[in-house]
Amino acid sequence: MGSLLKGVSGVRWGELRDARGLPAGDIPPLLSRIAYGGEGTARRMVDELGDRVCALGFVVGEATALTVPFILELVGAPYVPCKAELVDLLECIYRTDSWHSSAAAAGSLKRTSFREQPAWESASRKAVHAGRLVIEHLASSMCPEEAEPAGKLLLAMDEVLPFPDL
Repeated sequence: MGSLLKGVSGVRWGELRDARGLPAGDIPPLLSRIAYGGEGTARRMVDELGDRVCALGFVVGEATALTVPFILELVGAPYVPCKAELVDLLECIYRTDSWHSSAAAAGSLKRTSFREQPAWESASRKAVHAGRLVIEHLASSMCPEEAEPAGKLLLAMDEVLPFPDL
């Protein structure tokens, strides 16, 4: 994958499921096309990646938290296009709480048929938060189309509380 995304091969993508419940093996090529495919290709691939790691803009999957560091790597790289779209995706991932909300509505994880999904949300939110320095750097960019979504994500990080213990 080149010097960018060199850690992608260390993840066992074939053993993971994406946000749609499908095998996550297609995520590494999407990341690579975002990094090296040119602006038009990158835009299409960011949309596809969004479907794979944050379906419908509010459902994360098993592979989401493991994908976030690579998205952050792309956001921090100097010549990767579509940084604003990638930051918007990170914000969607960070704000996702549908599984936690469902568990809270059910009264407890013990009374629901799902147990892993809230952990995916927690891990995904933590992974985005771990990249705060990258986002802060982008928020200070001279390019408003990059700085504004980064600032919005930073506000979300400050406003959205940690998940409660269920």
